[in-house]
Order: sequence, then C-alpha cells, then structure tokens
Amino acid sequence: MLLRLAVTLPTRLASGGTGINLKQTLLTARLVKPQNKDALVRNYVRGPRDPPPTIRSEIKEGQSLKEKLMGPPSESAYSMGKGAAAGAAGIGLGALCYYGLGLSHQASIQDNALLWPKYVRDRLHTTYGYFGASCVLTALSAAAVFRTPRLLELTTRNGWLSTLATFALVIGTGAVTQSLPYKEGIGAKQLAWAVHCSVLGAVIAPLCFLGGPLLTRAALYTGGVVGSLSAIAVCAPSDKFLYMGGPLAIGLGVVMASSLAGIWLPPSTALGAGLASMSLYGGLLLFSGFLLYDTQRIVRLAEIYPEYSPIPFDPVNASISIYMDVLNIFIRIAMIMGGAGGNNRRK
Repeated sequence: MLLRLAVTLPTRLASGGTGINLKQTLLTARLVKPQNKDALVRNYVRGPRDPPPTIRSEIKEGQSLKEKLMGPPSESAYSMGKGAAAGAAGIGLGALCYYGLGLSHQASIQDNALLWPKYVRDRLHTTYGYFGASCVLTALSAAAVFRTPRLLELTTRNGWLSTLATFALVIGTGAVTQSLPYKEGIGAKQLAWAVHCSVLGAVIAPLCFLGGPLLTRAALYTGGVVGSLSAIAVCAPSDKFLYMGGPLAIGLGVVMASSLAGIWLPPSTALGAGLASMSLYGGLLLFSGFLLYDTQRIVRLAEIYPEYSPIPFDPVNASISIYMDVLNIFIRIAMIMGGAGGNNRRK
C-alpha cells in the first residue's frame, strides 16, 4: 500500500489535487482499515525521537564549581555584607543605649574620669589633638595631589611596581614615625608624622573622583560612626573591649587576604564579588571593632603609664592607631556610597 501511494502521489499533485502532502497521506494510510478481515497488517507508529543531549546542554544544566565561581555574580552578591553591617549597626545602637543609660553595674571610663589626675587628662587631650591634626593633614594632602596632574598620575598607576612602592612608602614612613622618640614641640618625630599623614593623603587622593558632595556625606557618616563607637567605648566598662585583640588580628588577616586577592579576581566574577564584599563590609565591621579596642587601650595606657618615666608618654604613636581605624572606615563608607558595594550594579 505504501508503495502504491508513493507511485500515485506525483500524479495527484500534477493533476491539480487538493494539496494533500506526503505526511497526511501516510497518516491516512495508517488509519485505513484493510478490506480483507483475515489479512494481518502491522502498523509501526513511532513518535519523534528527542535528540541526544549535547555537551553544552549538560554543562548548562550542571555547572562545575569553578565555572560557578568564575561566572558573573548574582544580584545578591553583596547581600550578606549589607546584612552583617545592618546587624552590627543594630547591635551598636543597643549597646549605646544599654551602657549610656548606666544599666551596667561595672565602672566605666566615664566613671573613672572623675578620679583622673591632670596628667592623664593632658595625655588624652594631646593624643586626640594629634588625631584631629592627622585628619586635616590627610585631607589637605589628598586635595593637593588631586589638583596636581603629575602626582595624580603616579597615585593612579596600576601594576606590581606601583603597588609595592605604595606599600613600602606607607609602611616605611609609619615605622620611622613610631620609632623616633617623642619630645614636646616640633621635632623629628613631628616631621615624620606629618610626612606619614601626607603620604596617606596621596594614597587616597583617587577617591576625589567620587566628587566633593559624596565625600562630604561620607565624612559626615564617618563622624557619626566614630562618635557613636567612641561613646560606646567610654560608657562601657573600662576593660570590656580589651579582650578583642586576638579575634581582631585574625579578622585583619582575612580582610587583608581578600583585598589582595581582588588584584587577580575582579568583582565581575562571583568569587571576586564575594571577596570585594568581604573587603568592604567585613573591613568596615573589623575597623569599627578596632576603634573600640584602641580607644579603651589608649585610655588604659594613659592611666597606667608612669608620670615620671625616663621615656615620656607618646601621644603621636597613640593617635596613629585610632587615626588608621578612622581612615579605613572612611574609605569603605566612601566606596560603598560610590557604588562599589553593589548599590549601582544595574546602572
């Protein structure tokens, strides 16, 4: 029957048939009942077979771990960091209310300040005076470098040599500043301190590309964060945060490793976005904890350091620690507000 249909089909089409195609004719042939009831007819009806899955479809259905990590980041790549920062802000607000209202039964720094002798107060005033001057010098240096094209080109260069030179310059000037003995007035230590603050200002000069209004708001937010954390450290028991040194050191290693890994893994990959979130939000939480720790450590050092020691109390070295904490907090707040924290990913 199929052979007959195959022979007569061209004749029907040539004679001006009704447009019956081959597929319809074959389907009709399968459905027609034979005239002879005793004849045995086998109809083999096969549906369309699915093509075998290709290698690409298998890879899309189940990607390997490497492909997932090196693929594009998801929309929620920074969600965990934002949640951690929001949770830490809530805990800090609760701690400020708890210690500020005097609900703790232990003596706080504020309570001990009533019994401080004059030299302890002078030490703390001098320390925070150097801290304020450090912030001013850094801001002036950053503005001056940003307005000087040649210096700005040096600070924005990429590559291993420029990165290593920057690290060496920052660490070298800081080590020289802390190694010199302190003397009142203007001396070698004060000059080294000014150079160190100026170098740090040159390093952060590229942040000026974010714009003056954004940096102003970032500075205001940083002031609010620093003021709140300082209030918590003063209202809390005097040794509450002095036990955080070990965990903070471990966290510093993790944040530093994630920051260095970002050189090879840009935020355009899933793994790079996770590392960038760790560096931004994890660093913000880390240096906030360091600010609590360093504030109480400086107060304790000013209290127990001998008044008539052959080596006088060094307010410059004491101010550098809180200055570095505040500078790191400001850098991360500015970068998050500038869109590095995933706020402007869709723009």
